Amino acid sequence: MNRHGGRWIDDWEPDDPAFWRRTGRPIAVRNLALSILAENLGFSVWILMSVVVTYLGQAGFRFDVTQTFWLLIVPNLVGAALRIPYTFAVPRFGGRGFTAVSALVLLVPTGMLAVAVSDPRTPYWFFLLTAALMGLGGGNFSASMANISFFFPESRKGVALGINAAAGNLGVAVAQLVVPVVIHLGTGLQLAYAALMWMPLLIVAAAAAWLRMDSLTSAKPDGVSYRLAVRARQTWVMSFLYIGTFGSFIGFSFTFPLLVQQEFAGRAGWVGLAFLGPLIGSLSRPLGGWLADRLGGARVTLWTFAAMAAGVAGVLVSLREATFWLFFGAFIWLFVLAGLGNGATYRMIPLIFSAQERARPGGSVRAARRQAAAAVGIVGAVGAAGGVLINLGFTFSRQAAGTLGPALAAFLLFYAACMAITWWYYLRTALAAERSPSLAHAKV
Repeated sequence: MNRHGGRWIDDWEPDDPAFWRRTGRPIAVRNLALSILAENLGFSVWILMSVVVTYLGQAGFRFDVTQTFWLLIVPNLVGAALRIPYTFAVPRFGGRGFTAVSALVLLVPTGMLAVAVSDPRTPYWFFLLTAALMGLGGGNFSASMANISFFFPESRKGVALGINAAAGNLGVAVAQLVVPVVIHLGTGLQLAYAALMWMPLLIVAAAAAWLRMDSLTSAKPDGVSYRLAVRARQTWVMSFLYIGTFGSFIGFSFTFPLLVQQEFAGRAGWVGLAFLGPLIGSLSRPLGGWLADRLGGARVTLWTFAAMAAGVAGVLVSLREATFWLFFGAFIWLFVLAGLGNGATYRMIPLIFSAQERARPGGSVRAARRQAAAAVGIVGAVGAAGGVLINLGFTFSRQAAGTLGPALAAFLLFYAACMAITWWYYLRTALAAERSPSLAHAKV
């Protein structure tokens, strides 16, 4: 294994068993651990406004319901939009350099939030700008996943990506669990602590990445790979399905605390338990990848969407009957299923491109890896945009009908469409072989 300046590594061959045992595994695990730290903090900052908005009224800010929802929509939108350019940053800076830079830049929105919440006269536009810059944390995911995918052999990639994604997603639960505790330290409500608490952690994560992570010269999803991934039908099919899984996870994560507060004012104290949804959803993600490896990602994905449709039906019933525990339980169910679906759908991506590359004359494993890494960036960006759609759905539903019912009905129809698409492309075995022979033998 050759190294050169800036901790770049040449000749990385994780699929060589001897190389993996002797050299590859400890390096890959170290980079995975440090990537998780930075990615986790990125998610925490990205989701931070979802906690802060539930306390703005107590702090003297007078924003209406629509303004509050837009403070949740904007960081989600920016985070989704940045996922593709953040993936392109990996070849330029390397996994090490980009991880360090992406952690340090989050000091800007956290510092702005500390200023914004310190004075009730802070204008709404400043909050909106702060929320937009928090979206920088949401862009980290695709770059981290694409970078880490190059460190591990094909046989361990599903588990590694599942752990990386799940541990990163846990940043949502960490923020929603810890922030309500921290802001009540001392006398009165200390909303500035919600921002200040992350600053030293971001500095530590950036320093650790710079000093201990590595960059791979082969970890370069080049322009050719992106063009091929953009033209590939499977990239967009998987993007649509990922809207239903990750889009649901992040969209519900942003809105769940606010929905609890708005729909059940008498249960506002339970806002502090909203972290349970993202926590369980994050922990169930590796299980989704594990089930996909054994049962096939398409089967797991299909049944996941069916169960999510049942969860949405449960939320609709809970609102009609004004039953808090059914509402809370149905959302927890949705988080569990979204996590399972995240793991299953993401595991399908490298399998699909590996199968297609094997079927192509002159295809190579390295080309398949690069296309899969490119597709990961696209799928991750489109999927995160699904969270924006969920937030917009809730906003417009409340504005037009005064209730969440129309939005939930739309989600129900969408999950049904995801089931149909999953079956059409990946579970019609005989027709799939005719339509796409390259996928006929892939356990997707």
